[in-house]
Amino acid sequence: MTNTTLAEDEYDLLVIGGGSGGVRAARISAGYGAKVGVIEPQLKHGAPNYSAIGGTCVNVGCVPKKLMVFASRYPEEVGHAAGYGWEGATAGKFDWDKFMEKKNAEITRLNNVYTDIVLKKAGVEIIEGFGSFNGPNKVDVKATATGETKTLTAKNILIAVGGWPFKPNIPGIEHAITSNEIFYLPKQPKRLVVVGGGYIALEFANIMAGLGTKVTVIYRRELFMRGFDMDMRLLLKEEMSKDPNIDLQFEQNPTEIKKNPDGSLTVTTDKGLVLETDEVMFATGRVGKIENLNLESAGVETKKGFVPVDDYSKTNVPGIYAVGDITDRMALTPVALMEGHRLADTVFGGKDRPVDHEYVASTAFTNPEIGSIGYIEEDAVKKFKNVTIYKTKFTAMKDKFPGGNNSTMFKLIIDDNTGRVVGCHMATNGAGEMLQGVAVAIKMGATKEDFDNTIGIHPTSAEELVTMRTPSYCYKDGHRVDTSKL
Repeated sequence: MTNTTLAEDEYDLLVIGGGSGGVRAARISAGYGAKVGVIEPQLKHGAPNYSAIGGTCVNVGCVPKKLMVFASRYPEEVGHAAGYGWEGATAGKFDWDKFMEKKNAEITRLNNVYTDIVLKKAGVEIIEGFGSFNGPNKVDVKATATGETKTLTAKNILIAVGGWPFKPNIPGIEHAITSNEIFYLPKQPKRLVVVGGGYIALEFANIMAGLGTKVTVIYRRELFMRGFDMDMRLLLKEEMSKDPNIDLQFEQNPTEIKKNPDGSLTVTTDKGLVLETDEVMFATGRVGKIENLNLESAGVETKKGFVPVDDYSKTNVPGIYAVGDITDRMALTPVALMEGHRLADTVFGGKDRPVDHEYVASTAFTNPEIGSIGYIEEDAVKKFKNVTIYKTKFTAMKDKFPGGNNSTMFKLIIDDNTGRVVGCHMATNGAGEMLQGVAVAIKMGATKEDFDNTIGIHPTSAEELVTMRTPSYCYKDGHRVDTSKL
């Protein structure tokens, strides 16, 4: 419970980092009566730190990205208008400057919400500066405004500094941008090379292509989106290959970037591919922001640039915790919120609340969106051995009627030992909205029979989730079996 014998400058909890997990832990802890301070180097978005109060998600992640997703979808929507009888409809010309001005205003509003409403109203002290350890119970804070340093003492310290985009050490890498800088480009590039095969790379490839940029995706392996279900990965490749503004280049790795006299860039790969472009964006993973934390002074262990923790978000040092992307568990904003909330409940609320990373729903906002919860097919077979797969692929009514050919797919994975739905995957725009409700049922342990007993909403694409009756195939003792032979 809350410590009531504090020295004047001592905190119950000091949080280094004002992102999703840190802010949630701070607010909930303060609600239990703890004296809490949040140390954050920057309270407004933009360079040089980009991830200001609110964290990556608010400043250079989920929120501005989703606004760009919305903007990028309008040309396709308008392109279908004629098929519904609206003659003469055109998408017009995208105004990058106008959009960015509105985007910046919205992020500024959210920065203010975090400082003035979320934290200050909860009684949390906001300290604008860079925090680093000075032993296991002390944090040195270098004020952003003045550069002056003061030392703060705390019973508990939470590391919640998040991650930072990784860029490989190749010649000319200084000319490349990341998912930080793309939100602040002074003008829209006509040509863009995106390096990477994760969801961040592919989301921005789809976004920029939708806005009219010619995009080339370079990925070093034969298929992108590792970790997602194979059927969804293949369908996304199929759909992105239809986009005239996207060129997919697999099994290529950039080896050099050169800046040309006219300001353009030339990218060369290990296979001899040469591309001229306006911008090169690397989305090749993220690393923990541990370099300036002086963790060694407190004896905090690190592993490959991250801070390992147990199920209660404890590090190896008593009283020092870590949540969010810095722990390299599951880099999703809602997961960081859960971790921070449960930490506060446990440390200051007298509850026993370990983290729970099983059956976490997520969506990649590509085109189409890829929604996922639970196990992918490969992992389900390894874990449960006896598994049945249900899946369906079609063109949704909204797309088919005006003459579109976008594919939609739904897939359910069933543990035959219990009948439980252990995986649900979908490729369709609106997947995030659909999956959130389904996630509640799956987290509660819904079975295929429960799905079958649920009446569908007609006509919708999502009704397929409760109307699939014929298995596509199954696995017995880990081996695939054609259901027609059963």
